[in-house]
Amino acid sequence: MTNNQLTLLALLSLTLGWTSCTKISANLPEASPQNSAATPQEIVRANEVRSLPGKLDNVPMFNSNSPEWVKKEGILLSTFPPEGKTVPTAHLNFPFQGKFTLFAHHFTHTPPNLQTLYLGVIVYNPSREPVTLAVSEAASYLMEPDAPFQQQPTMSNNPDGEIYAGAGIRAVDNVLRGRRQQDFPAQLVIPPGKSQMLMNHPIPVRGLAKPINGRSSFLRLSSSSKVYVASLAMYAQKHADGTERAPTLAEWQQLLDKGGLAGPRDKTPTPPDQVGGQLIYGRVAGVQLGSSWQADLVDEGSTHLTIPPSGQAISFAISTLRGGRLGTNQLQAAPLIVRYPDTAYESHANYGVHYDLTLPLLNTTNQPQRVTVTLETPWKEDQLSKGGLIFRQPSWDFPLFRGTVRLRYQDNQAQELTRYLHLWHRRGQVLEPLVELNLASGEQRQVWLDFLYPPDSVPPQVLTVETK
Repeated sequence: MTNNQLTLLALLSLTLGWTSCTKISANLPEASPQNSAATPQEIVRANEVRSLPGKLDNVPMFNSNSPEWVKKEGILLSTFPPEGKTVPTAHLNFPFQGKFTLFAHHFTHTPPNLQTLYLGVIVYNPSREPVTLAVSEAASYLMEPDAPFQQQPTMSNNPDGEIYAGAGIRAVDNVLRGRRQQDFPAQLVIPPGKSQMLMNHPIPVRGLAKPINGRSSFLRLSSSSKVYVASLAMYAQKHADGTERAPTLAEWQQLLDKGGLAGPRDKTPTPPDQVGGQLIYGRVAGVQLGSSWQADLVDEGSTHLTIPPSGQAISFAISTLRGGRLGTNQLQAAPLIVRYPDTAYESHANYGVHYDLTLPLLNTTNQPQRVTVTLETPWKEDQLSKGGLIFRQPSWDFPLFRGTVRLRYQDNQAQELTRYLHLWHRRGQVLEPLVELNLASGEQRQVWLDFLYPPDSVPPQVLTVETK
């Protein structure tokens, strides 16, 4: 499959907002090496599938992802108070204080006269004292030319973050490594009753082979007191000679005060209490409760995970959601504290959520054992219709998990290792493990895996521990 085809398929997935992940995956064409004249072989693994221990924290996330495709200027997400605003319903009245994260992910397609669309993030201090907004990690990338959708190997060493397959994937990779891009200040000091721009970034299309581009941004922030935040979309303004320029703070403020919601609106989601019919997740525009999920993957009531018997496996479900709980009855999607009525009820896929997973593996047998740990993407199901996780050879073609994970462990030579691995996984793909360990009788060894759930990936996944 060519990179152009991959880009189009990726954009198709984004446009559909995975109304039905299963349908999208099943109907896409397959290509070499997945394409084969042989009849696909379905593989059902009777792994023990467990819910993921732990839970989301209480750190809120400003999540601006609707409308994804912006063709009409306006407010993408505003947590400002509605008082004094021309369109009060466009403002959700939620102040941030202390730690919070910010995710913004939007595209432009064939804008009028190929104008540059700007994405602005404005922060307001409502108090009578200055407020300091600390920016600990921050990254923002364009799809073109910064991080185009490009096919990658199934697993690659990625020590410096130079392997990526999309703007959101590259942004969260940077934040995972503790980086802050130079165009983001270490802090903003906002005077009483004033606003400042945290972002004022372009999404250009002029000069591209196709007039399609997008920008993904992810930031970790902390405010010394209450602040309100809004993301906005505005086309470039003009100098006297007709050349483009970035909007000013005053122009952004006017759009915030006088404007309505940006458009066109995405698909209206299915209410959580609806039974039957089509399941539409919708795109997120709101404040979610939860930015990190820390978990010790252990047996119930224990401080370790007993490795399964030889030839068996335990799988822990990751990023479960309505219609995709893999028989666990666990819903991991972050709830939304405030949202617009035509946007998602939950943060399906938990884009940008930090999964921080520790596996204290213990061999309780009287023999040495060979153990593997694998992150994989089975067929999406709510209940396991065939009694196990479904895989296929060849796999369904479209890549549904792509991004960097960090793996820390002690190898078989007692050396402490930290590895960054870029993964490119198709639905149902049979994969090589992240790590293989030889555990002596009675030995306990810890594996630590963490990652920011990569934007544009499609859940659910599982983390599987198998004894060979």
